[in-house]
Amino acid sequence: MSNPLLQLRPLGQSLWYDNIDRAQIKSGQLHRFLEEDGVVGVTANPTTFEKAIRAGHAYDEQMQQLMREGKSAKDICDTLVATDVCTVAEMLYPIYESTGGQDGYVSLEVSPELAHDTARTLEDTRRYWNMIARPNLMIKIPGTPEGIAALQQALTGGINVNVTLIFSLENYRRVAEAYVSALEIRLQRGLDIKHLASVASFFVSRLDVLIDSLLEEKIKNTRDPLEQHKIATLSGKAAIANARLVYQEFRQVFSSARFASLARAGGKLQRPLWASTSTKNPAYRDVLYAEELIGPNTVDTMPLETIEHFRDHGEVHLSIERDLAQASNVLTSLAQIGISYEKITQQLQEEGIQKFAASYCAMYKGTQDKQSVMERP
Repeated sequence: MSNPLLQLRPLGQSLWYDNIDRAQIKSGQLHRFLEEDGVVGVTANPTTFEKAIRAGHAYDEQMQQLMREGKSAKDICDTLVATDVCTVAEMLYPIYESTGGQDGYVSLEVSPELAHDTARTLEDTRRYWNMIARPNLMIKIPGTPEGIAALQQALTGGINVNVTLIFSLENYRRVAEAYVSALEIRLQRGLDIKHLASVASFFVSRLDVLIDSLLEEKIKNTRDPLEQHKIATLSGKAAIANARLVYQEFRQVFSSARFASLARAGGKLQRPLWASTSTKNPAYRDVLYAEELIGPNTVDTMPLETIEHFRDHGEVHLSIERDLAQASNVLTSLAQIGISYEKITQQLQEEGIQKFAASYCAMYKGTQDKQSVMERP
């Protein structure tokens, strides 16, 4: 049987890998993903870096050299990460060239601790952009109001941006507006827009995790069997419905006359990137979110486990625009039983920032701990 992962590309979806690990680079595993599974992009994950630096040995030699140079733990960590990102950028560069800059990107995030600080987010963005100095780098910036202000300035300055931690339709609209506005500003200033790229990372499965827990509580708190059944039918429906509605927003924004003029000047689509597509609930199909969000001009960034599951038994079909009427009905039904879409998506973004910030801090702490161990006689 043919590899289902390779069937995504003909349907217009790009597969990115949500992981960077030097051991995988050295072992050739990442290369095999590129050659055999059709992976055309990579996103960095601080949790992966932390575990690899703390527990593995792939970084030891470079760490020892940096320690001899008197570098701080933070500088050491930044250098280790930058080295891997540069290596992956070089591996992906042929894809970047062959796709005309549509794919072949590696994403690196700024500190989520700065998610509500526009100036410092922009400062960190420029620092990483100049440190890596690769045209196929994307800087990950959270889609908070402050982050959106930073990302528009970054894009206007010619920096590729992966806008992350987007959960709601309104948040997506603001992100898309910031991207289109940045292209317009550059074009008005006579600057190149052909080589500027961005994706909008829309998080999927976390919505079901939270809403399903609220649905369970509501089922427990009602004795009406018909009402219990009605509530139960909404389980596992919100995340896919939400993403499908966002895709409709994407199509509307980027098929407009406003964007058409930018496209004629070489402006690229800001594709939706489906993030958090691993299945958290074991009661659901383990490739549920990957299978149900396939369509043209989209990206799915999958972790290792999801890639392996999809390679083994993923079913590929155009699914992103299936049951659109039902998608709208799901959100309406949630509102009718007292679940606020706006509150839930805002909560998820704030929790996402906290989780990402904790992972980011753990990455530096892991480097510091490893340094202490290596300094022992």
